Amino acid sequence: MQKLINEEKPLLDENGKLAEKGYSTKMLLKYDRKMIKSSKLKIKEWDYYLIYNENFGVAFTVADNGYMGLYSATFLDFVNKNEITKTNMSFMPLGKTNMPSSSSFGNIEIKNKKYNYFFQVNEKGREINVYIKNFYKGESLIANVKLYDEPKESMCIATPFWEKENCFYYNHKVVGYKVKGMVKIGNNKYDFEENSQGILDWGRGVWPYKCTWLWGACAREISGKKFGFNIGAGFGDTSNASENMIFYDGNAHKLEDVKFEIPKTQKGKDDFLQPWAMTSSDGRLDLKFEPILDRHSNTNALVISSNQHQVFGRYSGKIILDNGVKVEIKNLLGFAEKVVNRW
Repeated sequence: MQKLINEEKPLLDENGKLAEKGYSTKMLLKYDRKMIKSSKLKIKEWDYYLIYNENFGVAFTVADNGYMGLYSATFLDFVNKNEITKTNMSFMPLGKTNMPSSSSFGNIEIKNKKYNYFFQVNEKGREINVYIKNFYKGESLIANVKLYDEPKESMCIATPFWEKENCFYYNHKVVGYKVKGMVKIGNNKYDFEENSQGILDWGRGVWPYKCTWLWGACAREISGKKFGFNIGAGFGDTSNASENMIFYDGNAHKLEDVKFEIPKTQKGKDDFLQPWAMTSSDGRLDLKFEPILDRHSNTNALVISSNQHQVFGRYSGKIILDNGVKVEIKNLLGFAEKVVNRW
């Protein structure tokens, strides 16, 4: 099932289809928006950062989804089990956001009187500067966070969709940056220091109108070594590669398919705040996920909708590396999410 991509080449061929399907442990395939043969309305491009520690976290998104630009910031309080999210949108950016063609270089800047997002990539790492007026109860948010010491290996997938041949998803997830910086909301300042970590979700692609995805990730140091994982399911043709990887001491360990089991209510609906279970088809991942808080948003504008449950909580269980070594984890803070889109 797993096809490793090990050489640089264009992501898309002359017909706008994926030139190669599979995964790599660093970004090798070259994304060029001009090679896409679909309508600009269908192109989705985003950069998402999560920075967190045991007590609090922040998440920032800049997305150009063709018909809609989305700029979002979330403050997460894991102690008091609540969150604050402020989202702004723009109409029909259609690529004018100028999202970088690689996760390895290029800056993003969105600026007006109400908010300013600046994501910068340089030789030292990444820097995030965000300002949002009236973020919460009239108080503004100011954030300056640096992400550095990127792990040697990460997760890259080139995934087609069953629905249409020109649909694809090119995704780079980096789990386990070191972090330093701060976020202020009014007079309250929150510092990110040694025990903080960062995750990048860099996505470019053409998606079908209806889709559902499941995603989970976690980053932490264990016995002085970087540890983390990225797991996902629910979208696209994953016959050549899943996005499931373990990261240990900077190296990637590939998993097969992962199943997410979300408890149900008596009425048969997902019960997101009850314990989840995740298992892999190769028997190398067996986790229990104990939720803390559910960052839920549900946007419905007639033909367009997005129902998102990003649940933060603690992972416990076992993971087996490529060499057969078993890693036991207990109460590691991370997240798992389910997103249902019509877009």
